Parts: sequence; C-alpha cells; structure tokens
Amino acid sequence: MVIPSLQGLTNSFKNIGFISTRIAGTDGVSLEIEKWSEVLEQNGYHCFFFAGEIDRPESKSYRVEEAHFEHPDIVKIDKDVFGKQTRLPGTSANIQKIKDYLKIKLNDFLKKFAIDVIIPENALTIPMNIPLGIAITEIIAETGIPTIAHHHDFYWERNRFLINACKDYLDMAFPPDLPSIRHVVINSLASRQLCYQRGISNEIIPNVYNFSVPPLGAKKDSCYELRREVGLKETDPFILQPTRVVPRKWIERSIEIVRYLNLKNPILVISHATGDEGDDYYLRILEYAKNMGVKIATLNHLITSKHRANKNAEKLYTIEDIYQCADLVTYPSGYEGFGNAFLEAVYYKRPIVVNRYSIYITDIEPKGFDVIAIDGFVTSKVIDQIHRVLDDQERLQQMVEKNFQLAKKSFSYEVLEEKLMHILKTF
Repeated sequence: MVIPSLQGLTNSFKNIGFISTRIAGTDGVSLEIEKWSEVLEQNGYHCFFFAGEIDRPESKSYRVEEAHFEHPDIVKIDKDVFGKQTRLPGTSANIQKIKDYLKIKLNDFLKKFAIDVIIPENALTIPMNIPLGIAITEIIAETGIPTIAHHHDFYWERNRFLINACKDYLDMAFPPDLPSIRHVVINSLASRQLCYQRGISNEIIPNVYNFSVPPLGAKKDSCYELRREVGLKETDPFILQPTRVVPRKWIERSIEIVRYLNLKNPILVISHATGDEGDDYYLRILEYAKNMGVKIATLNHLITSKHRANKNAEKLYTIEDIYQCADLVTYPSGYEGFGNAFLEAVYYKRPIVVNRYSIYITDIEPKGFDVIAIDGFVTSKVIDQIHRVLDDQERLQQMVEKNFQLAKKSFSYEVLEEKLMHILKTF
C-alpha cells in the first residue's frame, strides 16, 4: 500500500524507464528505485527496468549482463583505468565496443516498452560501469529523451576513483550536462559540489520512506528464530548494524559499543554482505571483533524480499523482520550519501546510535532527531546513554515516537511525490 495519488499524470508521458547496473536486493540505489516507482505508479505512470541484474517482474524488465558492474569485462575495464594515469589503446577499444552493444540494447528497451522518460539511477554518477554511462549519455544526446538523472555517489567522493586514466569519459558522462536532463541529488553537500565541479544546476530529493503506513508489529516467532540463529538468548540485547560491510561504515565503533556494554553474550548482528569493495575490510572486522571479545553474526544469506525458504530449506527473513527484532541500531558511518538505514531505524521505531557524519550534520540533525550521537569515537558517556535508553521504556518510546513524526514530516513519500511531479512538469 502506498499513499493516495495527489497529482496524477502531469503530461502526456506514461512510461518511465529506470536504468542502472543492478536493480535487485537491498542496496541503497535499488531501495530508492522501488520507492520512486511506487510513487510514480500511484500517480498513473508505468515503470520499466533495465539493468544487469533485476528482481522486478519479468514483464517489466530488460536484463543485459554487460550492464552489471560485476560482469568480467567491466571488472577488467575498472582494473585497467583506475589507479593508473594512462590506458592502453585496447582498453579504449573495449570500452567503445561494449558501449556500442549497450546502446543497441538500450534503444531496444526504449522501443519495446515505449519509454517516454528515462531515470538513470547512479549510472551517470559513479563510474562502476563506464561503457553503460557513455551509452546512456550518447542516447540522451542523440534523441533528446527527457531524463531525470538520479545521483547517489559522485566519483569525486570516492578515493579509489581519484587517480584514473579515464578523465575524458568521466567528464563526458559522470554526469553529462545535456539540455533534456534534470539532475537530482540526495543531499545538500552533493548539490553544492555538482554546481562547483560541473556547473550543473540540480534538485535535492532526500532518501524517503513510506511513513504514512505505520510498520506492523514484530512477529514473535520470527524474532525467536532469528535470535536463535545468531546465538542470542531471549533476554540478550539484539544489537543491529544494518549496513554493508565496507570501510566507510566504521563498524569498529559498533564492535566497541557491544564490548563496552559489558553484555553477558556480546554479539553484533550485521544484516548485509560486503558489497562491491572486496573482503579485506570484512576480514579486518572479524579480527577486530575477536580481539575485542565480540561475536559477529551475519544475516545477509538469510535476507530476502519475501518470506520463503532457500534451497537449503533454511527460513529466510525480510529486512523488516531484522529491524523488528532489534533492541538497538548502530549506525557509526564515517560517510553516507544520505542514510537509508537511519530512516529505516526511525520507521521501525528503534533507538539508534549514529555517528555525526557530514550529511547527518547538514541535512538530518537540524530536524531535531532524538538519537544517541557519537563524534567519531565511543565514550563512557555514550555507553551510559545507551543503558539509560534500554533500561527505561518510557524514555525509549518518547524517543522513537518523536523521531517517527519528524521523519514523516521531512522524509516521507509525500515529499518525494511533490518534488518528483514538479520535475516531470518541466519537460
């Protein structure tokens, strides 16, 4: 269920085409695509999806393996152009070859579903798939198709892209500046940087959640089974790190929180996998947790979009189950584009420990959220605050209810709908 339609179709456009490297799972980009498509379809539009991996209905999907950032040819291109200052002629030829193939597939996607507007989701932002970004850019330049470029992470925000042998491609397509493109960013710092770096005007649409539909209550059976799965007893605190295991999440701070709480059964539950940045940090986290006397329990292999069993007959859980079972959410990231996990914790009315990362300071904290905040490191004062919240149900309820209402006002589907419908009217 989503919010009632307030706007309706703003023009003759009907069919919207989302384009990304991956539209599947619980990564931030895929989650926002789901939210945007819900709002658009509630307003009378039809949404279709192009990517290298897709978990949407087959009747609305167009999958091309080379669009995925994990495709072997794309991985090789990344190795050949990043961390280096020159590239081989063969690399340039390979980029052009894959780009030409992707253009054929993209044009077929546009024709097959009679697409009126395209929404490249981070595909013109972070160069995880350079041929795809160039292909999209050329199609926009050649057709003038109305485009909403939704930007989550710019390449200049990531150290691993700063030394490269593809500046010509980055300047061309990440992002491009073309008349038919409306650019959308997810935070105010990115907005300023896009103006500064590329001279491109843009609209800010923050990450959102459907706060008009309150969460369902926790399922006791699922919580009992989840606790047993990770090794927690009924009275042990369920402390959740609801992120991928990548360095910028600063999961060391969460391990320290679990350690300093002096729990009888110190376990940190991590919901997501390592993602696209390798396993080195995950191994580092395991070693650090062992040294701190904390057990790491990962659940990514048991999380799905719907309740069912996997091929090993293990019960699978949704991200909703994980949050509903959590007693405390840890979110100590050093950097976030916005903070999907923050909104999720607020939506499921869970107390949260959050590091004051830059976007939190500029775009979230001024709203007045009641959280347990840290400034880069865990102190005894923070541990005392956690104990007081977990031991005082009245205080906890006041905290989570206040946060829910604040988020409903500033980060709801209604906010997304108003801004998105306004942009569509500009075409």
